[in-house]
Amino acid sequence: MPSSDSPAAPRLTVIAGPTAVGKGTLMTELRRRHPGLFVSVSATTRAPRPGEVDGVHYHFVSDAEFDRLVDEGQMLEWALVHRRYRYGTPRQPVEARLAAGEPAVLEIDLDGARQVRGSMPQSRLIFIAPPSWEELVRRLQGRGTEQPAEQQRRLETARTEMAAQAEFDHVVVNDTVSRATDELEGLIGLTR
Repeated sequence: MPSSDSPAAPRLTVIAGPTAVGKGTLMTELRRRHPGLFVSVSATTRAPRPGEVDGVHYHFVSDAEFDRLVDEGQMLEWALVHRRYRYGTPRQPVEARLAAGEPAVLEIDLDGARQVRGSMPQSRLIFIAPPSWEELVRRLQGRGTEQPAEQQRRLETARTEMAAQAEFDHVVVNDTVSRATDELEGLIGLTR
């Protein structure tokens, strides 16, 4: 249910969308334009991809450490993604930022967005959509980071995620990084 707060009000913004839609690229561009923007670093049980840095791109943790974080209530949300790896948002950094009256942004999956909406209904949920299904497939195959079986698993998940767009407050089509980032800036209430 959309909030009546103005887009500029400091609050939690959740960015979600299917695999390979370019969420990470858009977040990188937002951070480039707004170096002080708080974007939560998720924890994950998957191994780092080439070039990913622990604590910068993700907190790479073992299954046992992830279990401990969940059991101790230290995750704002978490989910099993692509039926294989767990991802989650550490609670404390987000709550501290919001308590200071500053906006916070999460880049998470559909299940995580639903969990945040349930626990923080005032959050703004933004779905990042591809210009077309064919473009999404092209982007996933083009990044070359997953084997064909993993690509197929991710595309099956993406179909489910695409069907959930109506649950979000806004849909931003990532046709070009510049235009989509401009739109995100307006929705989050950031000015250049």
